[in-house]
Amino acid sequence: MVYVAVGKPTAAVEGAEKVTGGIQYTADITLPGTLWVKLLRSPHPHARIRSIDTSKASAVPGVAMVGTGQDFPNARVGVRMRDMPVLAIDKVRFVGDPVAAVAADTIEIAEAALALIEVDYEVLPAVYDALEALKPGAPVLHDDPASYAGATERSVTEPNVQSYTLWEHGDLEAAFAKADQVFEHTFSTPLTPHGYLETSAATVWVHPEGDVEVWATNKSPFSLRDLLIKQLGAPEGRVTVNIVPVGGDFGAKSNLNDATLCYLISDRVKRPVKFVQTYTEELMAGPRRHPATLTVRTGVTNDGALTAMSVRAAFSGGAYAAYKANPQVAVLGVRMAGSPYRIPAIKVEEYCVYSNQVSGTQTRTPGGPQIVFAVESHMDLIAGELGIDKAEFRMRNLINDGEPTPIGLTWQGVKGKETLRAAMDAVGWDKPKASPNTGRGIAIYERPAGAGKSSAAITFAPTGGPILQVSIANAGQGAHTVLQQIVAEKLGIQTSEVSVQTADTNSGLFDSGLGGSKTTNSAGNAVANAADILIAALTQAAANEWDCPVEEVHQRNGAFIGPREQILTLREVASLASKDEPLVCTGIFNPPEERTVTAYVTQIAEVEVDPESGQVTIQRIVSSHDVGLILNPLGHQGQINGGVIQGIGFAMTEDSPLIDGHISTLSMADFKLVNIGDIPKLETILLEDEVGGPVPFKGKAIGELPNVPIAAAIANSVEDAVGVRIHDLPITAEKVFAALQAKG
Repeated sequence: MVYVAVGKPTAAVEGAEKVTGGIQYTADITLPGTLWVKLLRSPHPHARIRSIDTSKASAVPGVAMVGTGQDFPNARVGVRMRDMPVLAIDKVRFVGDPVAAVAADTIEIAEAALALIEVDYEVLPAVYDALEALKPGAPVLHDDPASYAGATERSVTEPNVQSYTLWEHGDLEAAFAKADQVFEHTFSTPLTPHGYLETSAATVWVHPEGDVEVWATNKSPFSLRDLLIKQLGAPEGRVTVNIVPVGGDFGAKSNLNDATLCYLISDRVKRPVKFVQTYTEELMAGPRRHPATLTVRTGVTNDGALTAMSVRAAFSGGAYAAYKANPQVAVLGVRMAGSPYRIPAIKVEEYCVYSNQVSGTQTRTPGGPQIVFAVESHMDLIAGELGIDKAEFRMRNLINDGEPTPIGLTWQGVKGKETLRAAMDAVGWDKPKASPNTGRGIAIYERPAGAGKSSAAITFAPTGGPILQVSIANAGQGAHTVLQQIVAEKLGIQTSEVSVQTADTNSGLFDSGLGGSKTTNSAGNAVANAADILIAALTQAAANEWDCPVEEVHQRNGAFIGPREQILTLREVASLASKDEPLVCTGIFNPPEERTVTAYVTQIAEVEVDPESGQVTIQRIVSSHDVGLILNPLGHQGQINGGVIQGIGFAMTEDSPLIDGHISTLSMADFKLVNIGDIPKLETILLEDEVGGPVPFKGKAIGELPNVPIAAAIANSVEDAVGVRIHDLPITAEKVFAALQAKG
């Protein structure tokens, strides 16, 4: 099929504003009379607050308010589980926990006042490791976590449990009994930040008459509005969250503490209140990807058939569970353990545990990179012990179309084997390597597109073109551009003829928020539905004009054709349909209860290892994807490139070690994000799946696939190169060198 707009490399809607600096982010919003907020943070990982003296700070000229947890004793917040006070009330639970806030006329005054606050602490024992926190006698961070609003029922007795989830399918004991050999390995992954450019910020203005306006670095504005109303008592019907661009997210910016604290202070002083976090504060206190310890045990026959798998995953959830979208399943990706493979029986246990570190939150594919690093490394180790080629071992065990995943899901569009073959062919899997210290490693992942409720409106005035209104933030993912393309394709016009506007939370529209590889699916289907309603109204208007049945009116090349080949342009028929009022058509998408289509990625890394230093140089990455129709090739490839680069960082460089509870990397000069010098040759293979996906025009998910398998692929390639296995990320030269020395 020939398309007019989709499938074309369209420039980003917001591109010109971004490159010229015209785009307005939350930190750019300053209202007349704005107060600036600064936070006093805990220097201790775990301590009881004996007293706080704010008298000197309150006396500083220009200070409007000094607040502590005692000023807001009932203000505990959370996306789902409300276990986090906006300011520490009785205890601090990590280095950086906010203890007091100063609101002043300028940043300088606020900082000067902050230095005058005196806090008396009783230092308490701390625990940082998830497994240690689960042991009897471990320091307890929260006395009764089950009592918090939004907490789930506890089915385990270990201390410090934020949540426990169990997935089981099949008869595990019988399946292990069928195995000729059983293998068990443990892996770990580090605490890492998201690495976005824009720090967290918020401006809140509670007007004297009671109306509330909010600007925030938040990808879920409707959830933020509801949180302010339901958890902090903001007046229902009077809260407007203005949807502003978000400068990178990757899962972190469904945050809540900045806007919630600003609301509470503004409600007291009835002036606009603004908080902008420094990058040092971001690295100290911003929510992070969970560190994890994962033990995988698998049964296998001597000819390489998997029989059973058990997984025990312990995630260090940090001081609070508040940032997690789902406290019942804190890190949902763990249920994908072994999901591409035919495993008759499986048991997956996931603990998310309180610990004296910054809180954990969802990070691009929550739990996916951690569990796939463990399982795909484990697969290589099993194949090596059995003496089976690593690719062949996977090929024997990958599920086929119609076969269930280990937890019993059945997908359409199962293309694991196809993506594996394509990647093997591209890299020359069976061909000789460039040098004795060169290695190749494989890893595989599958993920369906997410889905959430969304709505969109298209306005067509008698003059001018169609205007698309959506209520989703522009977080750099290119969603506004893809939605513009969907409207243009439906109407048969060029994308430049469609304007895109962002509506606030009082517009009557709704969106469940960005994340979960769902935006193009959810908002895209809402936009497509709105366009279909618009086309139906325009078709009826043309039929009325020609006095013919609607069935005899056809849409072609951006115009409407009558039974006698009469022609009305889109603008002409819009004028007929709208008369004196703009025609407004609203589309709603309610996600189906079940998802039926998934998408696969196979990645192969080729590395060279210097045995004298342990330095790993990535020579090449092949990323093989099964896809539906690609709506925007530039954006699609950008998601792949960005995901692979993030995955390389997770694999090779990113770590935030705790030293006595203090994060040791509090500037971007110390924390190593991957840069252009670290990026190898990347080859992308796109295999179009005839089934397609749930996105309009049969698109599939892409955003959260390419970042997941790459760490395992690199670890596997390092072992292939020099025969040492790194079980704990990141894969540094020091670790490889130490393993080589130990190997002898």
